[in-house]
Amino acid sequence: MTADLGFLIRRPIAHRGLHGLAPGVVENQPAAFAAAIAGNYAIECDVQPTADGDAIVFHDGTLDRLTTAAGPVEALTTAELAKVPFKATGDRMITLAGLFAQVRGRVPLVVEIKSEFDGRLGLTKRVAELAAGYAGPLALMSFDPVPIAWLKANAPSLVRGIVAESHYAGAHWARIPADMRRDLASLAHFGETDPHFLSWRVADLPSAATERCRGSLGRPVICWTVRTDSERMIAAEHADQVTFEGYLA
Repeated sequence: MTADLGFLIRRPIAHRGLHGLAPGVVENQPAAFAAAIAGNYAIECDVQPTADGDAIVFHDGTLDRLTTAAGPVEALTTAELAKVPFKATGDRMITLAGLFAQVRGRVPLVVEIKSEFDGRLGLTKRVAELAAGYAGPLALMSFDPVPIAWLKANAPSLVRGIVAESHYAGAHWARIPADMRRDLASLAHFGETDPHFLSWRVADLPSAATERCRGSLGRPVICWTVRTDSERMIAAEHADQVTFEGYLA
């Protein structure tokens, strides 16, 4: 591996920005990013596609949970999404380009490319296009190996990682066939993705995959989402850095 990954593990990573500790500071919003920068934390965030082909910073595929609107995020253009009111903050959604302009390299960014595991690569290509022009410390990652394999083939200089867990249980993963879930958990795609790092579910540490990456492969493992003292202890033993939420790391 030739990528310099020191930035990825130097400081704790604020999950969706440093949110939830003060009124009006909501995940993946400018106030949460500003709080993380003020605390000198790295920032993890998520991006979704828009109807006009841009990358918007938002976790969910639908607007319902956090905003006063409803329906799929990707059904609206960037300009339309920027006008959608949130339930608990005066902030508005920003694009990935807007986040880059806000952060300006002051802290590391870890950007998760959201995916429906449907083979579409428009969002990945847009993220790569923006990332190529960003001068700050930046890593890209996804649960879906297809975007990461595309990055390896087409943008190999960008730091890339795989988000994973050991079991892929629960209703959220029911849309994925069982054999695919097994392959994801075992990193069967490793030859195609060749990730620079792993981001693993803290409750599933340690695993054979993370131990091998940290050991013989010498690739760092960050973990998500650390919220409790017991999870901090697990992370301290089996990961190189935490993605945390709900406390000051």
